Amino acid sequence: MTGTSVHLAVYDTFADWEPGFATAQLTQHGRTVRTIGLTTSPVTTMGGVRVQPDLSLDALDPAGSELLILTGAALWDTGDTLAPFARTARAFLEAGVPVAAICGATAGLAREGLLDDRRHTSAVSFYLAATGYAGGAHYVEADAVTDTGGASRGALVTAGPTEPVAFAREIFGLLGVFEPKKLDAWYRLFHDSDAGAYEELNG
Repeated sequence: MTGTSVHLAVYDTFADWEPGFATAQLTQHGRTVRTIGLTTSPVTTMGGVRVQPDLSLDALDPAGSELLILTGAALWDTGDTLAPFARTARAFLEAGVPVAAICGATAGLAREGLLDDRRHTSAVSFYLAATGYAGGAHYVEADAVTDTGGASRGALVTAGPTEPVAFAREIFGLLGVFEPKKLDAWYRLFHDSDAGAYEELNG
């Protein structure tokens, strides 16, 4: 990994609650989160928040990034508008740079063929099966899954739409944001509301 910037894709109808646990901690642990749009024109999230992208997709270079995050959006299931982001994910993975996809973004990756030979998850298996992809044998019933990719490919994190905390946990583990015991404590605090984990995390 050659950069300390994490790139968050933003597009109309993107599910703005899904990356928040991840981006908040990444920013607090030395990463710069930069937003990427199809262009630099403002987009409006599913929650009605207007976001001005920092960069356009054509200006994004995997060599300057530590991770690409793709969130869900209604547009993943209503046409090919977001297909360029899936193609960018391919370029990242081929360059050895990780990608993290949650919710509808997993369907975009499935259509691009990026889940055909990797362990992955999503909302439910039949959601991805509807894309016609060839990776059903690699589907895992789990909150979130990391496929490390091997020596020549970037790692891939996937998660279902109800699992932003597990999604963040996988990202933190992949990027080494917390050592293992603190990562477990962070997850128990935010996923399970385990008050005792607070002292473990901050001790």
